[in-house]
Amino acid sequence: MTTPFSIECIQGDIARQDGFDAVVNAANAELQIGGGVAGAIHRTAGPGLAEECRPLAPIHPGQAVITSAHQLPNRYVIHCLGPIYGIDEPADTLLADCYRHAIEVAERHEITTLAFPSLSTGAFGYPMAEAARIALSTVMKARDNARHLQHVRFVLFDKRSAELHQKTLTTLENHGTQGTNR
Repeated sequence: MTTPFSIECIQGDIARQDGFDAVVNAANAELQIGGGVAGAIHRTAGPGLAEECRPLAPIHPGQAVITSAHQLPNRYVIHCLGPIYGIDEPADTLLADCYRHAIEVAERHEITTLAFPSLSTGAFGYPMAEAARIALSTVMKARDNARHLQHVRFVLFDKRSAELHQKTLTTLENHGTQGTNR
């Protein structure tokens, strides 16, 4: 039996996660450069990432696909398309699917360290507190079945988001994940 992977929440830049096997991209359906996380990852990775993504598109909300990381300091990028809040329904299930599918992809590729941004909370409008609860509870539930994954990091753009995620993680760890999606 393996030891469940650890989870941490930090403020930082998702495109600068040295020492992590893979980072997760908050992708658009076409897997191309955009704003926010997708823009930061594509700009840092260089044009080869967009070229590698082209034949994999389009993806659908909740789906995850993997590419090499090109000029990022990682081996892989796992691209997830989160739901647009108020449009893609059921939003909570689709958001949980993003995290679950990203971990499934990571496991298939024997990834041991994985860094997530907060999916769907930027331009896609998902409320941060609800998104944090869904993300963290989904990732916590994946702990029991993980064979390769040893460490998951949530990388948040600002201090307030990092603190919210840490508080949510602490609450879920102390009280279990009852009442959460999936």
